[in-house]
Amino acid sequence: MEINTFKIFLIFITSFLIGMDSVLDEFQFHRPLIACTLIGFILGDIKTGFIIGGTLEMITLGWMNIGAAISPDSALASVISTILIIAGGQKISSGIALAIPLAAIGQIFNIIIRTFIIIMQHAADKAAKKNNLKAISFIHIISLIIHSMRIAIPSLIFIFSLKLPIINYILNSIPENITTGLNISGGIIVVVGYAMVINMMRAKYLMPFFYAGFVIAAFTTFNLVALGILGVIMAIIYIQLNPKYYKNNCIKHNNNNDIDNELD
Repeated sequence: MEINTFKIFLIFITSFLIGMDSVLDEFQFHRPLIACTLIGFILGDIKTGFIIGGTLEMITLGWMNIGAAISPDSALASVISTILIIAGGQKISSGIALAIPLAAIGQIFNIIIRTFIIIMQHAADKAAKKNNLKAISFIHIISLIIHSMRIAIPSLIFIFSLKLPIINYILNSIPENITTGLNISGGIIVVVGYAMVINMMRAKYLMPFFYAGFVIAAFTTFNLVALGILGVIMAIIYIQLNPKYYKNNCIKHNNNNDIDNELD
């Protein structure tokens, strides 16, 4: 697929905004579901972009920065894997498989850039002591631009690299065993992401539903729509039978009976 200059410009700007929002967490552009959909829209295949984004979103569900620990870069993986699949003509499974090592590479870039920006933070501290608000604002903007370029520049380089024969040769020469293994690991990471979210929510009482989902998916031929409806039904039943909610209803019912008895 040929990418014209206008599309390259749009991808660069979009990647710039995705990199910016990966720091700001303001509009969630950096989330795979949104990032992949935006890139897919620019490349003229929003459906494929949405599918890639939904798959990567499940994989990266439990990825987050905690303290000084930097998570894998889902933003870089989302942008490059979408370009690889749509513009590079690769299979969705291959792009998803390569997204994991791309996220690990992005994690290294992120750590290096954050280490460099510490120097700028010290410069901002010195400017604050001198009450130099313009310098503080300038340093803040420059730091944000550097973080944005962390996604925009690799994306731009990758777009131009797609035209090189060696890139297609490398992608096509990847052994099928490795691709299959990465696909399997990607599926496992999806499950790990859900499990991490449940653990962080401290909702271990929901784990039976987590295991029940595996059993139902493994021994039935239900599609995702049927599984989703079944999940909603089980959630409603759980709420109705949960003693916490049932106890509140009992209290209200007893209070109403007391009032009726007093009136009698």
